[in-house]
Amino acid sequence: MIPKKPLPHPDCWESTDEYVDNLLEFATTSAIFQTLCGGVHILDFFTHEPELFQLIVPPDWQKYLLQCGSMTLLDVLMRDDLNSLSDPQPPASLLQYIKDIRRFSLVRSHKTAQEKMPKLSRQVAVGMKPKKVHEVSHFANYVDKLAGDIAAISGEEISHFVDFGSGQNYLGRALASSPYNKHIVAVEGREHNIKGAKELDMHAGIAGKEKVMRNKKLWQQKLDSMRSGEDIDERVLKRAAKPTKETLEKYVVDFRPTRELQATYVPEDGKGFIRYISGQLESGDLSDVMSHLKGNADAEQQESSGPRLMAVSIHSCGNLSHMGIRSLILNANVRAVAIVGCCYNLMTEKLGPQTYKLAGMRPSLQPLNGRVIRESAKQDPQGFPMSERLRKYKEAGIGFNITARMMACQAPHNWGEQDSDDFFTRHFFRAVLQKIFLDKGVISKIRHHPDEQSAEESPFNTSTNPVIIGSLRKSCYKSLHSYVRGAVAKLTTQSDYREYCDVVQEKMGDITDEEIAIYEEIYKPRKRELSAIWSLMAFSAGVVESMIVTDRWLFLKQHSDIVDKCWVETVFDYRESPRNLVVVGMKKRTSHLVRCIAGEEAQ
Repeated sequence: MIPKKPLPHPDCWESTDEYVDNLLEFATTSAIFQTLCGGVHILDFFTHEPELFQLIVPPDWQKYLLQCGSMTLLDVLMRDDLNSLSDPQPPASLLQYIKDIRRFSLVRSHKTAQEKMPKLSRQVAVGMKPKKVHEVSHFANYVDKLAGDIAAISGEEISHFVDFGSGQNYLGRALASSPYNKHIVAVEGREHNIKGAKELDMHAGIAGKEKVMRNKKLWQQKLDSMRSGEDIDERVLKRAAKPTKETLEKYVVDFRPTRELQATYVPEDGKGFIRYISGQLESGDLSDVMSHLKGNADAEQQESSGPRLMAVSIHSCGNLSHMGIRSLILNANVRAVAIVGCCYNLMTEKLGPQTYKLAGMRPSLQPLNGRVIRESAKQDPQGFPMSERLRKYKEAGIGFNITARMMACQAPHNWGEQDSDDFFTRHFFRAVLQKIFLDKGVISKIRHHPDEQSAEESPFNTSTNPVIIGSLRKSCYKSLHSYVRGAVAKLTTQSDYREYCDVVQEKMGDITDEEIAIYEEIYKPRKRELSAIWSLMAFSAGVVESMIVTDRWLFLKQHSDIVDKCWVETVFDYRESPRNLVVVGMKKRTSHLVRCIAGEEAQ
């Protein structure tokens, strides 16, 4: 099952080491890559003079980008054979950049297994959308095969599968059901998710309902007492007049409705079992999980070295993926990990502000109407990068700001003509609104490094305050006028940010339809510029995601005294689920010792 290449890099590289060396060099030396991945934000597209497009796009690229249609450009960037492009031909420097991004991006195609995969039962698939069905069915099958390979190599079977951030526990429920019948430990921090998961467990037959003894006569009296006067008929009156031998003192009557009954889990030989643990994980240390398991371990496990765990997760957000991967190093009982990450924008940053000194990298700004970010999140030992290689690369290390990490969450290979036009339009509206905010005094410009005086203002040393708007009603995206009105209405009714709402009301309350129309007339001809840069940013961010995943693999690789094998491969069809790379690590057979790396993380 172990792939030939530990990273799914393109075949143009002779070895994985060669790929990694050149990847890190490119990311730290390509000025245009650094600009497109973290150096600019779409919010500031119209807030700079001269125009952002003219400033950041190489002059020889500009004419070609503007004469290409949106889908034509996407095809050239990602799909077309670059040796047989039709006219007009892209300039040589753009063509080389496209080749570079392609050769530094990990391959995302997924080969479907020849053997037929077990299908999820209707009961287990309840609540899942087609995307989730695809993910759960493929990953459950993958984890089962991986566990089998580990057992064949080590001679010990995995006893429990720990799901980091289990949510509604779709993966755990599938693994606990036939034909897998695994023992699952679902770790989840949100109580409402655990409650919902248990209800789905009961529906799937994995858990039973709490049995309640009811006295039927007293239960009927309870129902009768809840009737209104108009609903009382002759039968109700007869029941009320008839004496009841049983009394309330004799019976403890449980009047809870069925939906409030608790799920019950009874272990059975040969059957799967689910145990929920509520709590927030702060690191990869599973001591609390182990204490729960050891308290319920059978005699055979207690006599042996204890439970043998595999940490698994589908799309664990942000740092939760880091914690899942670290669990292999920090816990003797964790024998393997298989983690599929997502939401790179939610990762914290280990290197802190000093990484912004990289050319073209701007700081992650705090939204004016957003939640306050903890200071510890700025230099978080749990954050990116994980590996010593990236942390110490060329002394300064390699980091990505939130703009770059958010772009890495895009899936440009899946963009179609209609949805591309829709979100290009949304980004255009938002960029114009930011310009209106600046002109009206709602926001102001920020100098990134005020201690470094430069001759003139540029998008690399100046930006504007972010303002969180979020999603609006569908009708708000029909025109710029509708968008501005909808956004202002939302911002002025946010009770959580009353102080800022007053500013928006004061500065934007009197804007006229004529003013909005003037802005649209001025900036609509530049919409093509915005869509071209956004396409380049999303395309380039494929390398950012490749760097993040490579960093996780390098982290496992650096702990060669504990980790036997580690690799990355695809587990989903990219069209169904674009975050389709799983990071896998297997512990050495002869070593269940754990080396504390807390000291390294604190550096």
